[in-house]
Amino acid sequence: MGARKVKRRNDLHRSRLAVATFVLVTAGGVFGAVSVVSPGVADADDGVPDVAQGEPEVRESDPTAGDVVGVPELLADPTRFDNQVVTVEGEFVGDYGFRDDGYMWTQLNDDAYARAAIVDGGPRDGSNIAIGVRMPTELGTGLDPPGGYRLEGPLVRATGVWRYHDPDRGGETFLDIESLSVVGGGRRLQEGPDWVVMATGAVLVAIAGVMWLRRRDIDG
Repeated sequence: MGARKVKRRNDLHRSRLAVATFVLVTAGGVFGAVSVVSPGVADADDGVPDVAQGEPEVRESDPTAGDVVGVPELLADPTRFDNQVVTVEGEFVGDYGFRDDGYMWTQLNDDAYARAAIVDGGPRDGSNIAIGVRMPTELGTGLDPPGGYRLEGPLVRATGVWRYHDPDRGGETFLDIESLSVVGGGRRLQEGPDWVVMATGAVLVAIAGVMWLRRRDIDG
């Protein structure tokens, strides 16, 4: 009987040691993964500037730029502006589709996120609001990369003809850009780890380990 008790104690000790090791390895892996994928470390030499965390950038419109039609207004009453020259402002996002016909297509977002990213303290203000745009290839050449995951695209002011359900394009709706100016350059976004979420995860892992040990004691 004494040998059995000693064996059980040794087994329990090894189990607790294994759980403790598992918790430490899991926590280390999580923290290590965060440090590896933490935004701000360049994934490629794409020419996008890195901006250190804690340096928010709010990109302001130029009040002297004349009348700018907001994309929400444009979409709220698209027929009102059909075949009219309008000026809009927003961030290029998605990708740049250069076509053989001499045009480049992309998407222009005009929402709160285009001017103040959430990672910079910008508001969570609804969904993205965007329109499709096309422009001559020469206007789209040399722009900063479009916005996407961990990238903020260039903020631009674009003037062109609003084409609503254009019959020449199979009913597509888009802005046919004729002139373009860059209000703010693109940049790589930075976002540190969410310490609250990580701490909660570590606590849950520890609780699960303790519960497993207690269940083992009961069953043993």
